[in-house]
Amino acid sequence: MRDAWELASFIVTALGLPFAIVFFWWEQRKERDNEDEAAYQLLSDAYNDFLRVVLANPDLRLRTNEPLPDPTHEQNERILVIYDMLISLFERAYLVAWSDHMSEVEKRRWNSWDDYMREWCRRESFFNALPLLLRGEDPGFQAYIRQLADDERGGALITRV
Repeated sequence: MRDAWELASFIVTALGLPFAIVFFWWEQRKERDNEDEAAYQLLSDAYNDFLRVVLANPDLRLRTNEPLPDPTHEQNERILVIYDMLISLFERAYLVAWSDHMSEVEKRRWNSWDDYMREWCRRESFFNALPLLLRGEDPGFQAYIRQLADDERGGALITRV
């Protein structure tokens, strides 16, 4: 009977323990993937909410590439507030979703944010507001979006203090 228990103990140690470790690792990875997907979905939802704000302000013509001709003081204020919201969202996406070493899934997710940032950097009014909007933001994010803006607009972004 004692030999049977020793054999069972050996089998559990030799087979069960490595299996349990692999299973635990697999479950942890699956949980991290689910958390990453949830974070990405929250960011996507926040961008959709931002677009609703843009749609609610059609007089500002934020989705066009040409700046609003002769905006009023109130329109300028609304534009800056909306752009502040956008920069805040882009910075949050950068801090949550960007890294030097990304998996293929992470790269696909990040590419959508990169596309959004490039799209907005092509708009003259957003591009011109960037120096003001980037004050106090994460230095890595500042460098990243400045490079995108330079790429999209074909010139160095003026930095204002």
